[in-house]
Amino acid sequence: MTEQFEISQAEINAVVRKACDTFRGVVDSSEYKNYILVFLFFKYVSDVWKDRVEQYHLEYKGDEERIQRRLGRERFIVPEGGDFDAIYARRHNPNIGQIIDAALASIEEANKAKLDGIFRNISFNSETHLGEMKERHRRLKRLIEDFADPRLDLRPSRVGARNVIGAAYQSLIEHFASSGGKKGGEFFTPPEVSTLLARLLQPKKGSRICDPACGSGSLLIRVAEEVGDNDFALFGQESNGSVWALCRMNMFLHGKDGARIEWGDTINNPRLLEGNALKRFDIVVANPPFSLDKWGADAAARDYFCRFYRGVPPRGKADFAFITHVIETMTPGTGKAGVIVPHGVLFRGGAEGKIRRRLIEENLLEAVIGLPANLFYGTPIPAAILMFNCGKKTTDVLFIDASRDYEDAKNKSKLPPQDIEKIVAAYKTFATVEKFAYRATFEEIKENDFNLNIPRYVNTFEEEEEIDIQAAQKEIEELEAQLAAVRAEMKRHLEELGL
Repeated sequence: MTEQFEISQAEINAVVRKACDTFRGVVDSSEYKNYILVFLFFKYVSDVWKDRVEQYHLEYKGDEERIQRRLGRERFIVPEGGDFDAIYARRHNPNIGQIIDAALASIEEANKAKLDGIFRNISFNSETHLGEMKERHRRLKRLIEDFADPRLDLRPSRVGARNVIGAAYQSLIEHFASSGGKKGGEFFTPPEVSTLLARLLQPKKGSRICDPACGSGSLLIRVAEEVGDNDFALFGQESNGSVWALCRMNMFLHGKDGARIEWGDTINNPRLLEGNALKRFDIVVANPPFSLDKWGADAAARDYFCRFYRGVPPRGKADFAFITHVIETMTPGTGKAGVIVPHGVLFRGGAEGKIRRRLIEENLLEAVIGLPANLFYGTPIPAAILMFNCGKKTTDVLFIDASRDYEDAKNKSKLPPQDIEKIVAAYKTFATVEKFAYRATFEEIKENDFNLNIPRYVNTFEEEEEIDIQAAQKEIEELEAQLAAVRAEMKRHLEELGL
């Protein structure tokens, strides 16, 4: 059974990847990813609807009234003419882009409570992105035919309970992140890093889990899966409208229909509120954009939610703005958080140094974990994870240097399972491990002027093996004697040959 699942998943991934060739080389991957991912979601919704229609016709023996009543209670409703089969039948129409847009609009309207605004940032009739009508028609016709591949039949009666569509969607998102250059990694956290954060945070049943810079939602989904059942609540916010839409689709395809994903700038316009205050969460996780410029520093001192009372981060670096937001949305006394940051956050001075000091003095920082370089898509720089805990039992801070624990994979580093386990074990033990982890006291950190640079605490220096000078000299003399003998032998042979 396991083998069958793997083959099925691989086939679906291959079909969807093939569809990418329709746009590759013509449309930038940062743009065409939206078309592929939206169309995959559309195909999924259509196939599920088709499956239900066939099932209810058999169950109710053609009783149209009962069939329609049952269909009206489905998870997603697809209006007549708005399904994939209807689009496929009209694929030769030169105005197919407009037809697809109309179908998506009809689905959004029929499922307004769930899908309102989800397709507003994309148009399959865009001349700017897909070319003039003739070229646009050719590309879209090929895309439709690729998705009509029988192997991409996503009806539940065919794939059963296996979440092949969610896995395919996630695989595509990672593919676009890896090929999207500098912008590729802005909306996706590598799966092994997501797994590491989930293992570190250990969300419990009933947890309210939030990612205030959620991108495509992969990190939020992985943390939720760590709970072990469906007893949790998911929340997220994303500033990029197209990525926000992809995140919502990702949630649906992973069965996380109840996730509340807001669209907006978390720093300047936080949307996850409870009354007039910021909503609080048991678990907060974030992989915000590194050192974001022009983040709204001018208005931060007048922040309605008073998030920046510890100090206003510098205008050109939003790292501590996101960290501060995370801290202010943790449940007092019990909340935990993990934030991925560039290393500069650990030691930069000025306003950042003052904020860092306040966070340590308030005993919120629990651990600093250094990660390998080249781990994230779009940037080769090493990053770190800051672990915060509102319910710390000690004033000590654990430093972990995992920068040397990785595997090379296609010009990128990866964290293998054994290294994830090593980090998690050290975090749970919360003790010094030679050349890997160090439990620092508040006084030690204070003596270092609240500088959190990991090499100040974790000594990874490897002593070089002592060299036996006399033995080395003897070996050199022996080699020189051998070389002289070889040269003499060569000279003799050359003389014999008259050369």
